[in-house]
Amino acid sequence: MTANTTEQSVITPAHLAKAINYTQYRDLIDRLLAENKTTGTNHSEAMIAYTRMNAQRMRRVEKTVLLEDELVQVMLSVQTPMTWVILTEAWCGDAAQSLPAIVKIADASPLVDVKLLLRDENLDVMDAYLTNGGRSIPKLIAFRTDTMEELGTWGPRPEPAQELYQEMKEQNLPFNEFAEKLHGWYAKDKSRTLQREFIALIRNWAKLTAPEDVNVDRCS
Repeated sequence: MTANTTEQSVITPAHLAKAINYTQYRDLIDRLLAENKTTGTNHSEAMIAYTRMNAQRMRRVEKTVLLEDELVQVMLSVQTPMTWVILTEAWCGDAAQSLPAIVKIADASPLVDVKLLLRDENLDVMDAYLTNGGRSIPKLIAFRTDTMEELGTWGPRPEPAQELYQEMKEQNLPFNEFAEKLHGWYAKDKSRTLQREFIALIRNWAKLTAPEDVNVDRCS
């Protein structure tokens, strides 16, 4: 799900000061797993197992995702620095599937900076960006780096995956079947839908941040 906005972000410099980059996030997950822990307060065997599986998913996506040429060109068209804050948690399967691809997209532009916040430590931010009333992650909030003006959001899933999620939720499927179908969709899609969604988003955000034309007709 995506949205475009031009309002002041609820994210503050204090939030940014405690945010981490993707490398730090991956290191954090590895350290926690070595201690049989995960992010958040629930360190049950199930949550730790999800986190271990997600670490494998992230490694796989990091190695296999290839950016489309059109997306690379769109990213290179960005003229104004942007910050993308992403709410995430290590145990979240959707985050593991999308986050590495989003980071690779951001890396295609020298003007885009990605910062990660753990959802459960930043509920003030999360509660400003609910999805159908829920604290769904990952959730990306984009804004101008210089003015903190919000440009738009993305998340928690590519639109077809979100539709599949809603259908399965309404069917009340068992969790294992639910997860198998959802992650099966990600495996077949190979981040292609996410890339197409970001092509549209970046084009819109680039328009919102484009420098004003200084060649004004002096006679007008």
